[in-house]
Amino acid sequence: MRMRKTATACAAVLALAATATACGGESGTAGDKPAGGDVYSGTYKPASGVKVDSPVLQKAQKAHQITVGVKADQPFLGFKDTSGTYSGFDIEIAKMVAADLGFSEKEITFKTIDSNVRETAISKGQVDFYVGTYSINEERKKQVDFAGPYYTAGADLLVRREDKSITGPMSLRGKKVCSIVGSTPLQEIKKPKYGADTTELSKYSDCVKSLLDGQVDAVTTDDAILKGYAAQRKDKLRVVDKPFTKEPYGVGLKKGDKALQDAITAALEKHIKNGDYKTAYNGTLGKSGSPFTDNTAPELPLPRG
Repeated sequence: MRMRKTATACAAVLALAATATACGGESGTAGDKPAGGDVYSGTYKPASGVKVDSPVLQKAQKAHQITVGVKADQPFLGFKDTSGTYSGFDIEIAKMVAADLGFSEKEITFKTIDSNVRETAISKGQVDFYVGTYSINEERKKQVDFAGPYYTAGADLLVRREDKSITGPMSLRGKKVCSIVGSTPLQEIKKPKYGADTTELSKYSDCVKSLLDGQVDAVTTDDAILKGYAAQRKDKLRVVDKPFTKEPYGVGLKKGDKALQDAITAALEKHIKNGDYKTAYNGTLGKSGSPFTDNTAPELPLPRG
């Protein structure tokens, strides 16, 4: 699969145990409405008469309810507030797909699924599809299928807004960089070529607090997640916007359901082409200060299979 560089966002410095990412870590808990301005929530007209030769979809159609696995601890990406409302870029993607499969928003059940049980939840039918910073890789494709990718994230750096000394990963020599224990970005940034002094904590929210307190110079994880933190504290934080890895995010679904895979991919194509994708990005991840550009939308047509 191939696509252009995209954007992503997430997480916070509020009363939330934010962590889970495509790169590792456990999900935190839901919290208050994310700061940094209102999060966009679009309305998408459900398609009528959808006929797809998919057992998963046919079962959902019979029940008039589709269950979507998501994250709950990534503000501006996939976040559940104390009222039980989900919001963010990935939530908008899920709503677009569900609408094209024939479901209204009230017929969508969002279900929080931790990163370490995503394949199990999909394979056992606990969710009909999954949208939540879910990186496509060969190991996961042995257990589930993917539609998309709809976004390509990459490891990036979150820094204090006034710090101009960090311009990318090669400017980290002697700098203190925080990430969570066992994460892919942490393993990358530990490489000798970067010369960084790494700090390992259990939650990204703790890393961000250390950054705000001046105890570390940068935080690293997927740029999408970092943009969420930046959106919440755009007066204090910014994303360097120089990703140094690639993490294509896809919609996860049951292995072998080619009909559903194609239907979801077609839905992604439609909403990218008609501008819904761009509007959703601007109202969620775009609040970080990282604007939508030609490089933030996937290349079309999206690959199938």
